[in-house]
Amino acid sequence: MSACPLCAADGGEVLWRDDRLRVIAIADVDHPAFLRVVWQAHVAEMTDLDVADREHVMAAVWATESALRDCVRPDKVNLASFGNVVPHLHWHVIARWRDDPHFPNAVWGPRMRESARPPLPGLARDMRLRLAELLGPGDR
Repeated sequence: MSACPLCAADGGEVLWRDDRLRVIAIADVDHPAFLRVVWQAHVAEMTDLDVADREHVMAAVWATESALRDCVRPDKVNLASFGNVVPHLHWHVIARWRDDPHFPNAVWGPRMRESARPPLPGLARDMRLRLAELLGPGDR
């Protein structure tokens, strides 16, 4: 599906991948630890997957949250699966801090302050290592 941006390209920096899904880092200036777990095939809903595949996605979501908490120690982690704009199954895993521009609102909600968190050097490297520990080596 070339019209789908998550089918046509990775959609961000790949941190971990296997034959069914990928974990990517999104370049977001306001939220430097914004990740997605993206199902490789073009399906829109969790119930489009069989039970084993649903369990695989959720294991990756939990591992991504755990790795993110270990690597950057956020105040909160937001998990969401929408697909309203891109109807391709993916989960958002977003580290949140009390001083981020939107907190306590959703990252797409109204800004509460102008401050922005600085980039997190080494995040991609640290996440790759931690995800490999939690999920196995994956495919590169």
